[in-house]
Amino acid sequence: MILVTGATGFLGSELAAQLAGQGNRIRCTRRAASLIPDILLPYQIQWVEADIMDIFAMEDALKGVTQVYNCAAWVSLKQADKKEMIRTNVTGTANLVNLCMEQNIRLVHVSSVAAIGLAKPGDMITEIHHLDQATETDGYAISKLESEMEVWRGIAEGLDAVIVNPSIIIGANAGTDGSGQLFETIRKGLKFYTAGSSGFVDVEDVAKCMIELMNSDLTAERYIISAENRDYKQITAEIANGFGIPAPATFAKSWMMSFAWRTASVVSAITGKEPFLDKVSAQAASVTRDYDNSKIRKAIGFTFKPLSKSITEVCERLKVLASN
Repeated sequence: MILVTGATGFLGSELAAQLAGQGNRIRCTRRAASLIPDILLPYQIQWVEADIMDIFAMEDALKGVTQVYNCAAWVSLKQADKKEMIRTNVTGTANLVNLCMEQNIRLVHVSSVAAIGLAKPGDMITEIHHLDQATETDGYAISKLESEMEVWRGIAEGLDAVIVNPSIIIGANAGTDGSGQLFETIRKGLKFYTAGSSGFVDVEDVAKCMIELMNSDLTAERYIISAENRDYKQITAEIANGFGIPAPATFAKSWMMSFAWRTASVVSAITGKEPFLDKVSAQAASVTRDYDNSKIRKAIGFTFKPLSKSITEVCERLKVLASN
């Protein structure tokens, strides 16, 4: 039996769909209020209500399980959520690590490139880089780093586990949530681009890498999962082209980004909704982050889907959604 936590999320649902499609016996956790994604409706999946913060519920969910994929995480840009998000993500991971050790269960833990530090100018970012927690202010990044530390603590105590650090995950099933917000914003006529860069990867490839790693003999390693690097001017132009509209042509200077995140903060305070941009994200948009994916490619002989194909698929899906 295989357990997937966070299976109602973007990555977790894709992973569960691939596992179920391969004929595996799958058990997935969800919160009582979470809806089962459409992508999983065709499959025979055993659903259990269990929050990773509830160690007793997780203990029950793990009965008869030999493999766990931990995709569960709280993601929020709200400053008010920072402390609780860190506590939830880290404590939940610690609970799962302890239970997997007790029951001799192999674990694939989903972290993020947010937990990986920057390289020297001109160098690619690799798995050997680590976030400087002393200077980091992004609550999500801190939560992913400290969650990773719980997994490494477990590995030191005998846990059989690997960690994956995906870059920005895109895919048609994201809709207008998560990375889909970038596509939708461009579709609606975004005029600005920023100076930074990042790695991007298709959600299908992240799930495939996780499955191959789980079924390998590899252990006590972390792997960057990223298909290609793009600067933000280039990625926004590619997305705009996918929608058949003009590319963003105005460079967003630092003062513009500062104004934007402050405006987002005010709007969030009034509406109670997630800010469309926070200070950390605004600053990160001008930072060059190019990731080296050679470790995962060599480890499992993996070939990534071309990013241009992924972008086309996302744009086509959003055009259909917009026309309905």
